[in-house]
Amino acid sequence: MALESARVTPFGTTIFTEMSRLAAELGAVNLGQGFPDFDGPAAVKEAAIEAIRGGFNQYAVTTGSAALRRAVAEHALRFYGQRVDADTEVTITCGATEAIFDAVMGLVDPGDEVVLFEPFYDSYLASVQMAGGVPRFVPLRPPAGADGEWTFDEAELRAAFGARTKLVVVNTPHNPTGKLYTRDELERIHALAARHGAVVLSDEVYEHLVFGPGTHLRPALLAPEQTLTVSSGGKSFSFTGWKLGWALGPAPLVRATQKAHQWVTFAVAHPLQVALATALRLPDSYFSGFADEYRRRRDFLVEGLEAAGFEPLVPRGSYFVMARTDRHRAAGEDDVAFCRRLLREAGVAAIPPSVFYTAEHAAGVHGLARFAFCKSDAVLAAGVERLRAWAGATLR
Repeated sequence: MALESARVTPFGTTIFTEMSRLAAELGAVNLGQGFPDFDGPAAVKEAAIEAIRGGFNQYAVTTGSAALRRAVAEHALRFYGQRVDADTEVTITCGATEAIFDAVMGLVDPGDEVVLFEPFYDSYLASVQMAGGVPRFVPLRPPAGADGEWTFDEAELRAAFGARTKLVVVNTPHNPTGKLYTRDELERIHALAARHGAVVLSDEVYEHLVFGPGTHLRPALLAPEQTLTVSSGGKSFSFTGWKLGWALGPAPLVRATQKAHQWVTFAVAHPLQVALATALRLPDSYFSGFADEYRRRRDFLVEGLEAAGFEPLVPRGSYFVMARTDRHRAAGEDDVAFCRRLLREAGVAAIPPSVFYTAEHAAGVHGLARFAFCKSDAVLAAGVERLRAWAGATLR
C-alpha cells in the first residue's frame, strides 16, 4: 500500500528548489528563484521587533489582526479607490500562495472547471488538482519583438469556458512574463466569467512593481462583486520570508476563503502582521522609489543579457525578464536542459519557462529562459559578467 495519497503523488521537487540547490552547490549566481537577497525597510523591521516586545506574541484572530485588516482596506482605497470593509471583506493568510489555495478550496468543488492562463505560477495548478477541479488552459504567446506584449487568442479564451466553469485566475502584473493585462483583455475575461457565473481570482502580488508602458489595472474595479483579489507583503516590501498575504473582496467570496484558511494555518504570525500594517502605510515616496529602483535593476539586466547574446523581452511589471536563448541553445535542446547547462557552464541559474506550462503548450517556449532581477547590484553585476564571459567563449 502506498504511503502517500494519490492527491500528492504527481508533485515532485520543483525546478526552483533544484536550481537553487545546484546554484548553492556550484557557487553559481542565482538569478532563478524570485526572492530578494536584501531586506526591506528598516522601519518595518523595527515595527516587528516592537510588536514582539509589546506582547503581540499569541494567536491573532483567524481572519487576521484588526490592525492589518484595516491597513489592507486603507491600501485598497488609497491606491485604487476601492472601498473594502476590513471586518467582513478581508482575511489574512500565510502568503498569497495560501490565499490562492484557500480560495480554490473554498470555491471549487470536484469536477468544477478553472481557467488558467499559461504560463502560470505553479501553485495554481496544484491547488486546482488538490481540490478535484478540472483545469482549462489558455496560452499566452510571446511578442514578435523585444518590446511587444504577450497576448492570448480570443477564440481559445472563449473555448476554455463552459457550463462547469467556476473560477478564472488572472495574474497581473504577470509572473513570469511581466505582462500587464489591459482593460480590454480584462473586460473580455469578466464578460465570459459573468456569462458562466464564474469568479475571477486576481493575483496581484507584483502590484507595486510596474514600469510601463501601461499601468496596473485592478480587475476588481471592473467587476467588484465578481472578483476576489489576492496580494501579499513579500514582493512589495522585500520580506518574502514573512509569508503574509491577504484576500479581499465581496464578503461571500472572502468567507469561503476564510473557511478553508481556518483549517490550513488558522492564523499567521501576529507580530509580523502588526509590522506589515506599518509597511502598507509607508508614504507614497516609498512606493514610487521602490518601482524606480526596480526599473533600474531591470534595465541593467536587460542590457547585460543583450550584451551576452540573449534577446530579452522587456517586462512591463514584476521582477523577471524572459529572454530568448536561440543564439546559445543547442539543436534539439529544450529549455530545462539549456538552463541546467547554463548553470554548470556559465555559473548562472535561470528558470526554464516550460515549467509554467502544460506539456501541450510548452514546446513554444523552449527557446526562452527566465531571469530574476530582485537581487543586489553586486549579484546582478556578477551574473551579467559571468554570462558575458560565457557568451564570449561560446559564440566565437
